Amino acid sequence: MPAPKNVFKQALKEGRVQIGLWQGLTTGYAVEICAGTGYDWLLIDGEHAPSDIPMLSEQYQAAMHSGSHPIVRQTGLGLGAFPTLLDVGFQTLLIPMVESREQAEALVKATRYPPHGVRGVGAAMARASDYSRIPDYLETANEEICLLVQVESRAGLAALDEIAALDGIDGIFIGPADLAADMGYLGRSGSEPVQAAIADAFTRIRAHGKAPGILTGDAALAKRYEQQGAQFIAIGIDVMLLASACEKQLAAFHAAKPVEGPVGDKVY
Repeated sequence: MPAPKNVFKQALKEGRVQIGLWQGLTTGYAVEICAGTGYDWLLIDGEHAPSDIPMLSEQYQAAMHSGSHPIVRQTGLGLGAFPTLLDVGFQTLLIPMVESREQAEALVKATRYPPHGVRGVGAAMARASDYSRIPDYLETANEEICLLVQVESRAGLAALDEIAALDGIDGIFIGPADLAADMGYLGRSGSEPVQAAIADAFTRIRAHGKAPGILTGDAALAKRYEQQGAQFIAIGIDVMLLASACEKQLAAFHAAKPVEGPVGDKVY
């Protein structure tokens, strides 16, 4: 029996657009709620959200049997946490701030077993192998790993073609906020020069047969990114959605008029 099929990786290979949601609330409970809404993938954030590995593991568990594929974002380029994240069960990783082919090559090696990489062999005690119940896990795991790297600086754009040409890189996520800041447009990722750089990056990524990805909370802009060739698109962040819903609820109360007559109250 082989390693579990990575349905997200398969979808990228087949050219199917995958719509995702960012997870920053750091709890399995929040992930479980979002996993039931029909998104193709959920990004469980270990960079800007305060999640350590046990918390990431809990959030993975909340999504693992849903229809939403769990992806983990690991802070920085430190490779030491990768074996643990893979053993926890994650098959798709998103790594921020990649700016060179050399960095990308190191990431590919860190996520594969020898002879193709340097991932430590300890899956017998891990969820990834269903605690040794998947007898062919070691022989088949490499094929199901999906490695996504973030290009979000001018240096990254300069090295984009070298990164995209590398075997073992499945997709490249353009980080609009950091890219805008590095280009001199802090907080203005919608600026025309930034948007032009993003569109050009999508074209270059696809020319190498790889999948471009991006995040935006603007539905119309997400549609434009899709038209421009983005293949995995996150269209919101759970933290911001919760904050927005709470604000709208309070505003609705202040704007409401008292009801008269019989009511159908629904507390829960």
